[in-house]
Amino acid sequence: MQNTEVKSRRWSERRDEKLRRLLAVKSWLNGKCLSAERIVDALEVLIQSGDKVVLEGNNQKQASFLSESLAKVSSNRINQLHMLISSISRPEHLDLFEKGIASKLDFSYAGPQSLRIAQLVEDGLIELGAIHTYLELYGRLFIDLTPNVVLVAADKADIEGNLYTGPNTEETPTIIEAAAFSGGIVIVQVNELVDKLPRVDIPASWVDVVVQAEKPYQLEALFTRDPRQITEVQIFMAMMAIRGVYEKHQVQSLNHGIGFNTAAIELLLPTYGESLGLRGKICRHWALNPHPTLIPAIESGWVERVHCFGGEVGMEKYVAARSDVFFTGPDGSLRSNRMICQVAGLYGVDMFIGSTLQMDRDANSSTVTAGRLAGFGGAPNMGSDPRGRRHATPAWLDLITQQSPIIRGRKLVVQMLETFQKGGQPAFVDSLDAIEVGRQGNLPVAPVMIYGDDVTHVITEDGIAYLYKAQSMEERRMALGAIAGMTPLGREHDLSLNDKMRQDGLIAFPEDLQIRRTDARRSLLAAKSIEDLIDCSGGLYEPPDKFRTW
Repeated sequence: MQNTEVKSRRWSERRDEKLRRLLAVKSWLNGKCLSAERIVDALEVLIQSGDKVVLEGNNQKQASFLSESLAKVSSNRINQLHMLISSISRPEHLDLFEKGIASKLDFSYAGPQSLRIAQLVEDGLIELGAIHTYLELYGRLFIDLTPNVVLVAADKADIEGNLYTGPNTEETPTIIEAAAFSGGIVIVQVNELVDKLPRVDIPASWVDVVVQAEKPYQLEALFTRDPRQITEVQIFMAMMAIRGVYEKHQVQSLNHGIGFNTAAIELLLPTYGESLGLRGKICRHWALNPHPTLIPAIESGWVERVHCFGGEVGMEKYVAARSDVFFTGPDGSLRSNRMICQVAGLYGVDMFIGSTLQMDRDANSSTVTAGRLAGFGGAPNMGSDPRGRRHATPAWLDLITQQSPIIRGRKLVVQMLETFQKGGQPAFVDSLDAIEVGRQGNLPVAPVMIYGDDVTHVITEDGIAYLYKAQSMEERRMALGAIAGMTPLGREHDLSLNDKMRQDGLIAFPEDLQIRRTDARRSLLAAKSIEDLIDCSGGLYEPPDKFRTW
C-alpha cells in the first residue's frame, strides 16, 4: 500500500503550478518582457492567495514599482499573503496589510516604518512570524520559507531577460535563486531595457518576467554621514575606541555599523591614528558599504580591501576608480552582495563596532524601543561571536583569558553609546523596552539586537568597559556601572571599586588611555564637510543633492 502511494505522487507540483501560471500570462509577454500597463493584471494571475511572496526592500534598494503595483491588486482576488521583506521601508509595504492583501510578515528591519508596523501588530492586522537577522531570513528562504513568487529590482535587462544589477546588487541574487530553483516565479522591474549589458549578473534562465518600470527604483543614500554633524563628544569616544580597542587588540579586519560615532573613527584614522603610528597595523580589511567618510582613510593608504553589502549613492565613480580596494566588475561598477558580506561580517572579521539605543545591566541591547518595531537588520550577525570560526588572528587570540590545551579566541563585539539619548532618556535601563514590545507582538522571544554575553567592550563618553575580562555577571555589571555616568546604573555604582577594576583591566578611563577631553576637537577630522570629502576624492564623489550646502 505504501509503495502504491509513493508511485501515485506527483513530484513536480511546484514546477507544474509555475508553468500553469506563466502560461496564463504568455499572451501578454514579448519574450519575457511585460508592458508596465499590464503589471497589476499579471500580478493577479501570477500570485495566488496564501502564497509566500518576497518583495525586495533592503536598506537602500527598493523594488518600488512592483511594491506599488502589488498594493493595487484586488484583495478579493489575492489575500492572506505571507510577505517576506528584509526591510520594511515604504508605505505600501504596510498598505498590503491594511488592505487585506497580506496577513503575515517575516522581516529584518523597519526603520522608516517602525512606528506604523508596531501599531498594525497591536491592531491585529499583522501576524508576525519573526524579526530576523538578514542571514537568518535569507537562510530560511532555502529551508522553510521558500517563496512562490519574488519581486525584485535591477538596473538593466536585455531582451532575453539577462540582468545587470549594477553597484547595488544587494540581496537580488539570493532572492532570485531561492525561487528560480524551487519552482517559484521571478518577476523583475528594471530601469532600462538594452541590447547589450555591461555585464551579466543574473542569467536569463533564472528570470520569468521583466518589466521596465515607469521610473527608476528607489535608491537611498543610507550610509552617508555629513562630517559637519559629528560632535566633539563623538570624536572623544572615537579616540577612546582607536586607542583602547583598535590599537590595544591590533584589529585589522572589521565592520562598522551606521552612525556618527563610527564615521568619526573613520575620519580620525588619517589624523589621530596616524599620530599613533597605527597605519598598516589596524583597519586594513573591511566588510562595509562604501562610506564616503572612509575616503580620506583610503586615500592615505590605510584601507587595503572593502567588500560591500550594497552601494552608496554618489560613490559610483569613486569606487570604479579604486578597483584595487573595492570588488568591481570589468565594467568598473561595484559588485555588492548582501548575503556574502553578511557572512564575511560574521566569520571573516575580527571586530564589529556599532551603536545602540538601549542597554540593560547585563549588556543586552536593542534598537527596538517602546512603540517602535524597528528590527535590527544585520547587526546580530556582525555583533555575535561565531563559535564555528577556526582561523586565528592576533585580535581574535588577544581575547583569550584562560589557559587550556584546547582554547579558542573571541570576536570583538563593541557597543558605543552616550549615557543619555536625545530627550534626556538614559541609555542604560533596568529592562529593555524590547521585552514589552515582544510581549505585545506575541513573539516567543524578545527582539534583542545583541545579547550581552556576546558583547566584549562597551564605550561611553566616560570610558571603556572590557567585559570579556569579567569573571562573573557581577563583575560585568560593575564594569558597566563605572562608565554609565549619571544614569541610574551609574549613580548606584560604588566608586571605591574603580581603582581595582582599572588595575585589573576591567575598565579604562580616558586618562588611562592618555586622552584628554580638550584634545577632542573637530580640527582632528580628516574631512570636516561633504565638500572636503569631494576634494579628498579628487572630485569623484558626487553626493546626493540633499547633502549639498552650496
